[in-house]
Amino acid sequence: MTYTSAGTRPRTVVAALLVWCAVVWGLAPGAHGAAGSPDAGAWQRPAPGVAYRAFDVAAAHGTVRVHLLTVDLRAPGVDADLLYPGAVAAREPVSRLADARGAVAGINGDFFNISETQHPGTEATGATVGPAMAAGRALKAAVPRGQRFGPALPPGTGTREVFGVGVDHRARMGRLVLDGAVTDPAGSYPLGGLNQYALPVGSVGAYTSDWGPVSRARAVCGTDLDRAAPCTTAAYEVTVRDGRVVAVADTPGRGPIAEGTEVLVGREAGAGRLRSLAVGDPVRVRHRLVAEGSPVPYRFAVGGYPLLRAGIPLPGLDDTTAAVRSAAGSTDGGHRLLLMALDGAPEWRAGMTVAEVAALMKAEGARDAFSLDGGGSSTLVSRTPGEPSVTVRNHPSGGAERPVPNGIGIFARG
Repeated sequence: MTYTSAGTRPRTVVAALLVWCAVVWGLAPGAHGAAGSPDAGAWQRPAPGVAYRAFDVAAAHGTVRVHLLTVDLRAPGVDADLLYPGAVAAREPVSRLADARGAVAGINGDFFNISETQHPGTEATGATVGPAMAAGRALKAAVPRGQRFGPALPPGTGTREVFGVGVDHRARMGRLVLDGAVTDPAGSYPLGGLNQYALPVGSVGAYTSDWGPVSRARAVCGTDLDRAAPCTTAAYEVTVRDGRVVAVADTPGRGPIAEGTEVLVGREAGAGRLRSLAVGDPVRVRHRLVAEGSPVPYRFAVGGYPLLRAGIPLPGLDDTTAAVRSAAGSTDGGHRLLLMALDGAPEWRAGMTVAEVAALMKAEGARDAFSLDGGGSSTLVSRTPGEPSVTVRNHPSGGAERPVPNGIGIFARG
């Protein structure tokens, strides 16, 4: 995404946090509710265990309007899951994603492959940067760090970072790592990607029916360190069905992938490995996403990057560049979820720095907090009690909802 600064006054993270600790969170004089929002400062309850409010804060670059959802995951019937359009390489507005699933609230998710101006003629896929899981199903793995879209990552973080809810029904941050392999007549080798818009140099990646019909050509463009590097001509594609090669091609293709079929795309050395295969050869592809350092699997997960850990801001958070932003957080041992989006209307578009967002989430009670996509993607929706569909609570900064590849949905069944 594109981020523009609303000011360049330098502030250290420590100074920013000291300022925020002194802020009294509340309604600024003369403020009024965003379109579709209740009176600013008032709580609205889309469902038992789910609450929404809007309030104004005087940030370093100007007054901002904050839209906040709190979710009690212990409330009967309350749950969270990934919102997505049914394919990794596809986009829909958050409101449409939420209504299609019957969600009572939701927010936009991960940063994504929004444009390909650096590779003329190559189709932008719309697929996200980080891993994604929905209803316990692994949808995709993370692209190489140098291939990501979005603002600079905090030191020590990468593209495998996720926020989600585990099978224990608790929200948490963590990392999802691809564990996969391809076995052919010559032996086995690691799988380098799963339904990704960019593959590591020299690797082989797998594409399944979850990818969608979008071209796979972007997978062989750029390098692990440079997203703008040219597309390689050393590419090859192999289609595997029922454990046998059924087709080969000199370039990555496009079109729907049938259930039970996997398409392997190789670049550089990976392409050379695939070229040794012929139609009829046996090939087995194995892949899963593993929660690094935790025995508790994720039931759903979305990519982004961490802001707070155990109530402490990550070192090196940007405290200069302000933008409209979205974030997720958790507290109460992961039993309570917080979703936040800033308003993009002109009168509130000053935005916040990443360090300010971390301080805001901490002030609202988050022990852990996670940055989601921002700018024109920032969208928070919730139902008005008694209504069958959600309402967009903030003003997206582009003037209308931007189609996005995924988000976090809140559900209340009972």
